[in-house]
Amino acid sequence: MAQYTFLLPDVGEGIHEGQLVEWLAKVGDSIKEDQPLVRFETDKAVVELPSPVSGVITQLKGNPGEIIHVGDPIAFFELQGSAPAPAPAHHDAPATKTAPSAQTSAASAKTTASTSVAAPASSVASAPSVAPAPAKRPQDVLATPHTRAVARQMGVDITRIQGTGRGGRITDEDIQAAANGPSSVSFAHTAPIHQQVSAQIEAPAQAYTARAPVEATTPATSAAPTKNIEITTHGPVERVPQTFLRRKIAEQMAISRQQLVHVTHVEEADVTALFEHIEGSKKSLAKRDIKLTPLPFFIKATIACLKDFPIFNASYDAQKGELLYKKYYNIGIAVDTPEGLVVPVIKDADRKDILTLAREIRDLAKRARERTLKIEEMRGGSYTITNIGPVGGVFATPIINYPELAILGLHKIEDRPAVVDGQICIRKRMYLSTSFDHQLIDGADAARFMRTLAEMLAEPAYLFTRF
Repeated sequence: MAQYTFLLPDVGEGIHEGQLVEWLAKVGDSIKEDQPLVRFETDKAVVELPSPVSGVITQLKGNPGEIIHVGDPIAFFELQGSAPAPAPAHHDAPATKTAPSAQTSAASAKTTASTSVAAPASSVASAPSVAPAPAKRPQDVLATPHTRAVARQMGVDITRIQGTGRGGRITDEDIQAAANGPSSVSFAHTAPIHQQVSAQIEAPAQAYTARAPVEATTPATSAAPTKNIEITTHGPVERVPQTFLRRKIAEQMAISRQQLVHVTHVEEADVTALFEHIEGSKKSLAKRDIKLTPLPFFIKATIACLKDFPIFNASYDAQKGELLYKKYYNIGIAVDTPEGLVVPVIKDADRKDILTLAREIRDLAKRARERTLKIEEMRGGSYTITNIGPVGGVFATPIINYPELAILGLHKIEDRPAVVDGQICIRKRMYLSTSFDHQLIDGADAARFMRTLAEMLAEPAYLFTRF
């Protein structure tokens, strides 16, 4: 009988390790190719990895809660019929991570990847994404589980695709291009410029910001387990292992503090007119099942300010000593979940209207709390907003979402006395805070940025003229 070793694949660029959550099959089970095998948690999401082959499971390596690295062998299969091609290994995974029986397969995958990267530019430019005939098995293709699922849904033979991703990896865009036919074929050298820039500056894991929900509803956190009680000199204590997501949040917070010089500027905004506009629209929008909140307006106003002050939508390449001004506006929204903070990203937010943003925020927040977001939905952010207001407090100093250079904090909206035209009246007011990297952004620029934002929020009619 032929044997097959399944090495933990790279479920997304920059993911090097994760926590095994649950096995969906057991030793001795007969399993089919693409049948769910294991649930695996990264710092981004909980993903379900399918079996790469059909066969009988002879061994499973790793227990729930254990940290597994990309390239580690996690499952062994006994196959019927002829021997399969060697199991592919992640091209960056060290050989020492693989079992002896999988070392040859890892080397084979590395050779394949390096050959693809080394191909002359002319051959890449002239060769279409769809090859004339399948030359390999589906499990030998470099692609994430999500991309494989997309291919199955769209009826695309993944073995016929020439990947345009790093190391020849097949992307969702490659599948879409192949499904649309030869006229829409993608080429390796034509990736959008924002993807090229993002690939250079993205940290291995998405940074995390101050803990805060998108909307007022905060999910209830389950009670801590009552075990592992220790009796100390001062009394009993309970030992609770740190979750994988919480450990990654801590690591990314530390990186942000180490790399950036954080300074916070606070501004006050009058949002009375904005609230009147929202209240006047609620009834008609409720009939269309649209819940309109201030957050979409805050996003639109922020994007207008980012266009006026592009340094706030930039990152810094320390190795080259260059600022990277992003010409796209992908806005990250901090969402509080029972397991920890998650930051889904609204892509191309500048191209979406208020109602579209409202729908997308609601959907992303719901799936973030359910931990069902896709990894690509938490990548590629250019600027982050954390909405602390629904929880309460006067204001806070959020941590910058590294490698970004600034972050916006939205705080509690309440009725406050204010002086308008020499008269004291009650207005809806709030504090806005921005933490920024003082190495690259001056305090005066931060003050101007926030003053402009406050003025836009005070005059929603002016805000609409910007888009």
